[in-house]
Amino acid sequence: MIAQMGEAVLAAFVGLAGGIAVGSGMVAFLVVLDIIPRLAQITRSFHKIHAYEAAVVAGSLVFTWVDFGDGKLHLFPMGTALVGLFAGCFVGMLAAALTEIINVLPILAKRLGMGSYMILLLMAMIFGKVIGSLFEWLLY
Repeated sequence: MIAQMGEAVLAAFVGLAGGIAVGSGMVAFLVVLDIIPRLAQITRSFHKIHAYEAAVVAGSLVFTWVDFGDGKLHLFPMGTALVGLFAGCFVGMLAAALTEIINVLPILAKRLGMGSYMILLLMAMIFGKVIGSLFEWLLY
């Protein structure tokens, strides 16, 4: 009984820590790339910047909710096409912003005072991604 409770507490802690890490990384990534202000600048719609921010937050919340469910949206075909269109627009803007500002990691390392540890930081990210992917594919 106590061992099961300990496992549940550990799983909750790891899940919460992972969620905080991924969420803060995504927010930092969006902030460093200036996706929302850049979108407002390109479209000349600075007056709608709060709507853009709300759309990013709403999209994160909706798809987190979907992920906790059965992972299906149960949309009609045009709804699926619309979600695909919006997801494609977001990925396209993210890719364009990333190519525009490719020096995200050196800036982040410099601001955190970890410039001399850049290789270790990159290796930790690579090995974390590989180990996480292997865990997902082979065990989970």
